[in-house]
Amino acid sequence: MTPELDVVLDPTFTTQLADRDMGELRAMRTRCQTLENSLSFMRRLIQGRLDIVGGEMERRRDGGESGDTSELIGRLPDILAEGSRSGEGLAAVRPPQPMEPDHEVMAQLQQRLDAVASSDTLGGVADMDSGALSAIVRDLTTLEDEVSHARRGIHAVIDRLQTEVTRRYASGEATVDGLLQS
Repeated sequence: MTPELDVVLDPTFTTQLADRDMGELRAMRTRCQTLENSLSFMRRLIQGRLDIVGGEMERRRDGGESGDTSELIGRLPDILAEGSRSGEGLAAVRPPQPMEPDHEVMAQLQQRLDAVASSDTLGGVADMDSGALSAIVRDLTTLEDEVSHARRGIHAVIDRLQTEVTRRYASGEATVDGLLQS
């Protein structure tokens, strides 16, 4: 998906965790959380674009004419509010964390999103034929699936890192005093 994600999602990224010091484990976990924030944010952007295109398709199914951009714009608040597909997520399981995404990774993901459905493309959905709208939905859905798959992979990496940190505290290899001193 991006070079940075490929590195973190490579199985070798979490090999020999027991040989790494706590500072390195924490830095790896923080890096993964930042990447997860990027993926999560990108997924929401993709879903918003899917909602807009889907709203136009629904408007047409309900008898609306193509080319009526003003009606689509007027319905955007409702489309985006109704179409919110964000799931329950991991808020109940993961502690609060900074939400700053990785700007380089976001730029790379944004390029992929814009190749499928840029802001200019969205501005013209009312003038597109049904085939073009269906193609955009298909391509956005594929991209959303890729981003979601990468997010699940990042969650698994974070879980492996957290398991090693927890193991160290449970075994006495790491202590709260040691944490406070670093």
